[in-house]
Amino acid sequence: MSPLSSPVRLLLLSILCLFAAPHLAHAHVGSKDVFEQINAGPYKLFVTIRMPTVIPGVASVEVRSSGATVRNIHITPLPITGEASKHPPTSDPMTSSTADPAFFTGSIWMMASGSWQVRFEIAGDAGDQITSVPVPAVAISTLKMQHGLGLTLGILGLFLVVSMAGIVAAAVRDARLEPGASPSPSRRRKAILATVGSLAFMALLIWGGAIWWNVEAATYSLNVYHPMSVETTLSGNLLNLKVVADEGGKERSSRSNRDLLLDHGHLMHLYAIREPEMDEVFHLHPELTAPGDFRIALPSMPAGDYKLYGDIVHANGFPETLVSAITVPLNMPGGPLGPDDANGSPTPLSRGELGNSYKLPDGYVMVWDCPSTISASTAYAFRFHLLDANGRPAPDVQPYMGMAGHAAFVKTDGTVFAHTHPEGSAAMAALMLANGRDASGHGDMSMDMSTDMSTHNEPLSNIVVFPYGFPSLGRYRIFIQMKHGATIETGAFDVIVP
Repeated sequence: MSPLSSPVRLLLLSILCLFAAPHLAHAHVGSKDVFEQINAGPYKLFVTIRMPTVIPGVASVEVRSSGATVRNIHITPLPITGEASKHPPTSDPMTSSTADPAFFTGSIWMMASGSWQVRFEIAGDAGDQITSVPVPAVAISTLKMQHGLGLTLGILGLFLVVSMAGIVAAAVRDARLEPGASPSPSRRRKAILATVGSLAFMALLIWGGAIWWNVEAATYSLNVYHPMSVETTLSGNLLNLKVVADEGGKERSSRSNRDLLLDHGHLMHLYAIREPEMDEVFHLHPELTAPGDFRIALPSMPAGDYKLYGDIVHANGFPETLVSAITVPLNMPGGPLGPDDANGSPTPLSRGELGNSYKLPDGYVMVWDCPSTISASTAYAFRFHLLDANGRPAPDVQPYMGMAGHAAFVKTDGTVFAHTHPEGSAAMAALMLANGRDASGHGDMSMDMSTDMSTHNEPLSNIVVFPYGFPSLGRYRIFIQMKHGATIETGAFDVIVP
């Protein structure tokens, strides 16, 4: 083995570590981008915020405006809560497209992890408006250096080590020689010893640097985001979900299991999806019986393994999706569904893809206006219709937990889960906080919306639109829930994102 091989490997390791950087997580599993439809007075905005993969990092923002004409938009990042939320930095102007003046793009720096908002200052023909979209920003993993860059840096590092050893050897061998004189055998031996010593010294420095960096990387890893852990037990049909508080560490803030906000009237929205066929789905709402301790008497459920996704929102507006699993035994006793609970039993994945029309148990039909082409990392406004048994627009559509509908976009391998609403992918409680409304639970926006909808003279539309963008390639199953009369329907649709 060459005496240079060990130092070179250590040097390469150190250089590779220096270029590692953290990813961002999103409250939704595997979906970091935020999609939101905003009504800011007379202005209507379709907002897409693509969160950076490192923090500090740059988030790109896209806005498509409609309604009253928008002349310009300025954007500002700031925390949702705390003293810093009262002192926004200077806003950055968005750039309007020359080909489409209603389309704006911009970018902002996200400087720290936590619960943030992007504030939009809108100026247009109908005056000025301000609105905000909440965004969770946290690191979840590290990036690897590109192979070509690593090879280039390794060669440069090797060149530096060899050059430094050559300089030391030349200094010891030739520094005191008269011009034109040849070094003596003694000086040559000293030069060789100096070369070996310099290589050993540089290897020691590199080794020490590698140890230092590993310690720094381990310290930084405390900032890597993981959802709060959940201890799940099933006794009979009583499901207990104990959310364990994250005490944090020196480099990260803690997350409490005592600071949860109501979102659409509930502290937790729990989706239970049977694996691997995704042929049973339940949208349930456990009750909080003690700090961090949720319980629910499960309804009758077919036996099998279920993946659990539980959405919660903290007091600072930070949303989380807690992931767990249970096994439902044969003949488990079960009760009825709760007033806001729902379930569906679509065709198993192995039997082929579901089409764009889904027949519901009571004869109603849910239809998806599926785009002709769908690509990953592209924002869409997905439109769904609820039709009665005669194929006409359902005349008796009611708000479901204050919304025209709820949707869950789930990748079949379980790597993506996003519970969204017609307004978008942000949690409603976080949206309220970002826009200065009370989200304490006594003023839940979904309850306000439910009251507004139920007292409105016009019937609720049978059409619901969900803004979303698939984060990666693969097969997805989409669960759509709408309510007509006293019935909560669950439709299911499949899509392959090529």
